[in-house]
Amino acid sequence: VSQVPVAEGKSVQQTVELLARRLEALGADKQGTFGVDCETYHTAAALGTQGQTGKLMYVMHNSEYPLSCFALFENGPCLVADANFDTLMVKLKGFFQNAKANKIESRGTRYQYCDFLVKLGTVTMGPSARGISVEVEYCPCVIANDCWNLLMEFMQSFMGSHTPGIPSVFGSKHDSAYSPGDTMVQYMELFNKIRKQQQVPVAGIR
Repeated sequence: VSQVPVAEGKSVQQTVELLARRLEALGADKQGTFGVDCETYHTAAALGTQGQTGKLMYVMHNSEYPLSCFALFENGPCLVADANFDTLMVKLKGFFQNAKANKIESRGTRYQYCDFLVKLGTVTMGPSARGISVEVEYCPCVIANDCWNLLMEFMQSFMGSHTPGIPSVFGSKHDSAYSPGDTMVQYMELFNKIRKQQQVPVAGIR
């Protein structure tokens, strides 16, 4: 999962269309849509020890896994629960409070090209588009490090110089099987990066 910068002189939507055209030129077929969303919860102030910042928890959903809900702590474990976890969070509001304005999601089109699955998404916060996400999966392989070079080669064919480096989550996996939670960790990192980019004022723009 990686972020693609908006092409110079183009909007987020135009850049997504440009990437989609490149994929279709390779021979990729549209396979419906996808969505990943993320809500931020922070530990209730009453519980936090004075002087300590509250921990953030991210509750996420992925349309590829409609019966699951993912709860992640930054630098911490990823809990995979069933979809009823959302109702449990409502009951835990004394411990975790929803930072409502912080909901962020990526929605877009799924493409299939041979054994590759590509999800091209527009990342939005509230009504505005904030960035572009690209998720690429090589379906026959579950050991991430075994197919990274192949993934890189394929991504270069349509992402060019914006092909990402090896994700940090791979470093801890080595030869173990890749799981849906690993994908969600990458989306969490991407969403946090995009959130932080929005907070930095850009000089020279009036």
